[in-house]
Amino acid sequence: MTEHRIAIRDLTRVYGTGETAVHALRGINLTVRPGEFVAIMGPSGSGKSTLLNILGCLDRPTNGTYVLDGEDVSRLSRNQLARVRNRKIGFVFQSYNLLPRLTAVGNVMLPLLYNTEQRLSDEECYQRAVAALERVGLGDRLRHRPNQLSGGQQQRVAMARALVNNPSIILADEPTGNLDTHASREIMRLLQQLHAQGATIVMVTHEPDIGDYAERVLHLLDGQIASDRPNGARRRA
Repeated sequence: MTEHRIAIRDLTRVYGTGETAVHALRGINLTVRPGEFVAIMGPSGSGKSTLLNILGCLDRPTNGTYVLDGEDVSRLSRNQLARVRNRKIGFVFQSYNLLPRLTAVGNVMLPLLYNTEQRLSDEECYQRAVAALERVGLGDRLRHRPNQLSGGQQQRVAMARALVNNPSIILADEPTGNLDTHASREIMRLLQQLHAQGATIVMVTHEPDIGDYAERVLHLLDGQIASDRPNGARRRA
């Protein structure tokens, strides 16, 4: 196992050039160990989304390095980044991003169908997806479509989809942003359970009470890390 799941050095991200250039990230240095649960917080425009996009291999830095599981992914081609995303990263989005015509199990199977390295059979994909849904407590909702599920259940499907390829990291972008208090607590309980089982989780949130569920809280301000502290008063869902 690598010492650091994530290692970022002198990371910058600049959009545009000249006088109109926007410096979204200004020299980020960050490491995340395997099995950590980190919350990234900060006001709008602080660089949270930009950093998460780079962590998720959806964007590349202007300068600096991003090493994931010992591999420098900061200069990979678009196709290479796509393979890293599918193999190593599980995404959980605020808006769930489920395909409305597919059932819960169909949505969870998608990353497996795009995994060109494992070449699983349809039956193997199905069984892996069922196991992932059972892991998030939705073994009785396999055939339900998104419009037949509550918001909290849809987010659980999204989490099962994130888990199905056994990723190195789970990236959660405002995972409770569209949920009521009860459903938010259920999602955070599940994330804490996954963390207790060894998952590495990086979560972006603007809600302090949600950030308090993480074991480590990082605050961004104007594209820089303003604070990085262990969460001694961690909440339990």
